[in-house]
Amino acid sequence: MSLRGFYLLPHPPIAIPEVGKGEEEKISATGGSFHVIGEEIAKKAPDTIILVTPHGVMFQDAIAISYENEIYGDLKNFRVPNVKMKLKINKELTTKIYEIAYSEGIPVIMATNSLLNKYDQSVTLDHGAMVPLYFINKHYSNYKFVHITYAALSDIDLYKFGIAIRRAVEELNENAVLIASGDLSHRLKEEGPYGYNPYGEKFDKEFLDNLAKGDVKTVLSIDKETVCEAGECGRRSTVTLLGALEGKKFNGDLLSYEGTFGVGYGIMKFNVLSEDEPKLGELEELRKSQYERKNKQSDPYVRLARESLTTYLTTRRKLREIPEYVPNEMKNMQRGVFVSLKKHGDLRGCIGTIFPATDNVAKEIIRNAVEAGINDPRFYEVEEEELLDIDFSVDVLTEPEVATREDLNPKEYGVIVRCMGKTGLLLPDLEGVNTVEEQLSIALEKGNIDQEDEYTIQRFQVIRHKES
Repeated sequence: MSLRGFYLLPHPPIAIPEVGKGEEEKISATGGSFHVIGEEIAKKAPDTIILVTPHGVMFQDAIAISYENEIYGDLKNFRVPNVKMKLKINKELTTKIYEIAYSEGIPVIMATNSLLNKYDQSVTLDHGAMVPLYFINKHYSNYKFVHITYAALSDIDLYKFGIAIRRAVEELNENAVLIASGDLSHRLKEEGPYGYNPYGEKFDKEFLDNLAKGDVKTVLSIDKETVCEAGECGRRSTVTLLGALEGKKFNGDLLSYEGTFGVGYGIMKFNVLSEDEPKLGELEELRKSQYERKNKQSDPYVRLARESLTTYLTTRRKLREIPEYVPNEMKNMQRGVFVSLKKHGDLRGCIGTIFPATDNVAKEIIRNAVEAGINDPRFYEVEEEELLDIDFSVDVLTEPEVATREDLNPKEYGVIVRCMGKTGLLLPDLEGVNTVEEQLSIALEKGNIDQEDEYTIQRFQVIRHKES
């Protein structure tokens, strides 16, 4: 036996009548498609349902596979504690998936209650799992369960983990289906949870269109700005599902797509058409070529930042000479500089100087790139192998000027707050910071300044350099 079904399913609690209380009728196509999938799974009668969710207990650096005899959950966080379920975990299959993934060098852990208790957590069914299962259970409930929470790993690791899932199913001769749980963009409307961003619609269309074509390479090549700005939670689940389809030619059948509440809900089933050439090698080559391209950036600011941190991580020595590609403007100008690192769209380190601490911008970048990689107290030290997946940006600050609240605009100006020797700074145009109040609140918190204290405000602008 092998995996007999592959599905991309969203997880809007409002689709459940007990939660929606009539509002679910506004996404009736989603509800109808859920039932279609439930009926199809009932016909397949799998012994096990494997589900990858974004909303279980998540570790930053390892995929978590729940490992207890049973897993329980309810929707009390959505004011309906009576909607609950308890499922028996397929421990044999869970163990086999873990063993294969671990042997392939994929970061993975067995999430037990004894482990999670250390973090005041427990093995629990999250709404990312419960919402799809609520509808499936209306049609079929005679199954064991494998509960997986993805991590912010590289696409290659997630894809290889999908391969491991399929191998485990085949080696144990299991009859199983695989569900990738995930919503698409959360930024389709101003009244949505994260406001409107045009990249939201762009991401959803490209993502679903290419899944429908079975074009794995293009799905994984959607530019990072689009992915980050879309604010989605289903891409990584889907990459794992695509890995489980390695060596298969397939297409996707989109049953429905709705964005009524500002979040994209897409329901798609995948149809295996025939055998196909494996894609993993090609995807790994694509990743390497992207990294090589980053190392040869035309923008000298981000190129220097990457070279500085790379040199330190590979030699444990700081870059001593300014490279020849650095222009005179970087050697002759003094400015405060912030270097930011992002891994898979998530912040991985950011260190900077409000005022210059070295002779010029070039030396400022060399210094702060290393500091961002190894001395940001919010993160553990960056490791050399992570450089493949890290994107660099460099913000060169203008001279700060005294300002009032009325002078601020979080999209255009950064802010510096000061009080009794304490300082808090926030860069401009940051994701999720849309109002002056939000900007000041975060800056005050960073400076450990109470909002009731008397503090001064300065504003500044930045020239932002990003890797293309």
